[in-house]
Amino acid sequence: MALPVALSLAVLLMAALLFAAAPAGALVLSTSGTKVGLQPRSTLLYGSPLNIKEYPQNPWKFENAQGNAIVNTSKIYAIYWDPTDHYHGDWQGVIDTFLQKMGGASNDLGGVFAVDAQYTDKANQHALYQAAFQGAYTDTDAYPASECTDPHPMNPLDLIGAEIGQPESHEHAPICLTDAQIQEELAAFIAQHSLTRGMGTIFYLMTPPGVTVCLDAGGPTGHCSDFEGEIGEIEADERAREKAEKENPPKAYVEPESYKSYKRSFCSYHSAIDASNSSGGEDTILYGMIPWTAGGLGDGHLLFGGDETSAYECQDGGYDPSSKPAGKHEEKKVKGTKEKKEDEEKSPEEQAKIMEAELLEGAHPQEPNQVKCPSPDGFCDTGLADLIVNQIAVEQQNIVTDPLLDGWQDPSGNEATDECRNWFAPVEGGNVGAQEGSFAGTLYNQNLTGNVYYLNTAFNLSALRLPYPGVPCISGVALVPQFTAPNTVNAGEIVGFNGMESDTSLGADTVFSPTGEPHTGYATYAWNFGDGSAPVVGFAPGAPLVNSPGVSPCGAAQWEAPCAASAYHSYKYGGTYEVTLTVTDVGGNTASVKESVTVVGPPEPKPEPTPTPAPAPAPTPSTTTPGGSGGSGSSGGSGGTGTTTSTPPPVLGASVTSKSLKKALSSGLPVRYTTNEQVAGNIEVLLESSTAKRLGIKGATATGLPAGTPKSIVVGTAVLVTTKAGQGTIRVKFTSRAAARLKHVHKLKVTLRLFARNASRQSPQSTTMLSTVVLNP
Repeated sequence: MALPVALSLAVLLMAALLFAAAPAGALVLSTSGTKVGLQPRSTLLYGSPLNIKEYPQNPWKFENAQGNAIVNTSKIYAIYWDPTDHYHGDWQGVIDTFLQKMGGASNDLGGVFAVDAQYTDKANQHALYQAAFQGAYTDTDAYPASECTDPHPMNPLDLIGAEIGQPESHEHAPICLTDAQIQEELAAFIAQHSLTRGMGTIFYLMTPPGVTVCLDAGGPTGHCSDFEGEIGEIEADERAREKAEKENPPKAYVEPESYKSYKRSFCSYHSAIDASNSSGGEDTILYGMIPWTAGGLGDGHLLFGGDETSAYECQDGGYDPSSKPAGKHEEKKVKGTKEKKEDEEKSPEEQAKIMEAELLEGAHPQEPNQVKCPSPDGFCDTGLADLIVNQIAVEQQNIVTDPLLDGWQDPSGNEATDECRNWFAPVEGGNVGAQEGSFAGTLYNQNLTGNVYYLNTAFNLSALRLPYPGVPCISGVALVPQFTAPNTVNAGEIVGFNGMESDTSLGADTVFSPTGEPHTGYATYAWNFGDGSAPVVGFAPGAPLVNSPGVSPCGAAQWEAPCAASAYHSYKYGGTYEVTLTVTDVGGNTASVKESVTVVGPPEPKPEPTPTPAPAPAPTPSTTTPGGSGGSGSSGGSGGTGTTTSTPPPVLGASVTSKSLKKALSSGLPVRYTTNEQVAGNIEVLLESSTAKRLGIKGATATGLPAGTPKSIVVGTAVLVTTKAGQGTIRVKFTSRAAARLKHVHKLKVTLRLFARNASRQSPQSTTMLSTVVLNP
């Protein structure tokens, strides 16, 4: 898609800053017959352009041109394949709680997953933030014989069953599993437990320390969750390469094999087992493979140094989002040969102190869930699970937008989170400095129903289509309708209302025509001027033709018609009017704002009381004169009266297609409507005030109800706009407060109110419908 001319230089500079600081590297690739969406370790340790050269990001071309499938809503299973009991219980607790909190915060605009709602498929379904945690399970099936080679196997003594002193029979050889073995175990596990497959279910398979996963035969040249060498050596290699490039003239630099192995390694990946349908069918298995890539810093069980390392390269790459400017790398002092030799001559106690001091400085992971130190096993390693949590969060965003690895990508194969890889700003709290014991910081940028997390931000393609707000990497969605009301005006004067003041993160998306052609869609704006006139409804940006006969309907040719971001209006009578702007972003989220306008002029005349018609005179009997004819003759003129015709009100129909309360709360109440002409209005879900009070639900009072109707509040609303006669389905979303309170209700009676006016300019007519609906579990 061509970038709109209106994109400002400031936005370009901001985007350039973000993408320069956020290294690429995660790719959709095929190796050894396996196609995966890969999350490699950060190969851009110190901000060099190496990764940009090898894997150039192209967010301007991020698209799903064929409209291939996305995941609309998801049910999530966590499976720990851990027959040797090496996946600590406190780690599992942090991970499972995250999945539960992620599901509990569904539809929360403040969550990073809400950003994905702008991404669509050819059915115009959106990758909504609607996840449900289905629980976790420990799979104790024995590991099969290794079919790959771990590039850097852990010391076998680190894999002793529990504590030092256990019998040697508890010792286990390092395990290396291929993706083929992962798929085989996952398919068998799902069948054994009769779990649901299909495009609405996501499985996360986790393996403990000591288990390496490879996409091929592994070894030094393989694509594995482990790599040859140590992270300290890799950093030294990176600095040497940078130094060689900066020489004048630049010197040739030969990468060591360990550096190549590091760049081929990965932190996690996602893929699909699709047995029946290449477009995703009921037998499809969507899965994320999350091996233990969190290192072992702070874990005293790894006594022989097998994995007692920091693994920040599988989290934020060592970048500090709390720095100014955000994204500066956490560098530490590099010792020279002389200093290293001096350290080697010191006593073991002094060397231990030096090592601890070095761990407390420089790049290190962030572990906001390191809430207890020591943890139940006696060490400070609970927060290591935060690194796994971030990998799950990354894969969740990539799976829902690119489940079959043919959906939303840029030309280089980068997926939704890859365009913002290693970008965690802005942070909400915590401390970047490493803590004693865990040697990790505590920064966080997400709050999911009371728990804090440190998650990679999401790519906001809408920001590249519209200049404002124009932030391409965001940690949540804003939807704040706003306009400034005019000062006191006179009746008959034309006044403007500018909805473009609104802060709408998801202002644009991709919409597919019935024949599959993609085009850009925009957020919907609806104006109710409070004087009984027909609402003005359309898309933003752009302005409608109403009261502006000298301009085209939307101004710029690229905007979708009809437009309504800004509107002019004229009031006929004096008074104070409440103007309401309702904005619905492309993810289906809705919010409103109200402002008052004072108009000076004659008040609206009260309608004349309808006179009571006089009773018709009794008919006069005919008389007959003998020898003559009865009655009088006709004058020959017409005795009819003139008639005035007016536009009839629209004919509407509405019905609820599903009466499942659970589905209504998660994805909206599906209302199928019919209309005999073009209309504009809204659909509301009303709850009786007595019921709302009992359940602790607050909301706007429903006004204009017929006499005798119980007092009610509005708990859900959706804008209804049609361009012609026909039928369709709209999902009316409950407010977040109402949805949260109604989760445990088993049966609920609501009232559905549909209001719409036709498009007549001279005498618009309206129709209101009320119907009662009982929703069941």
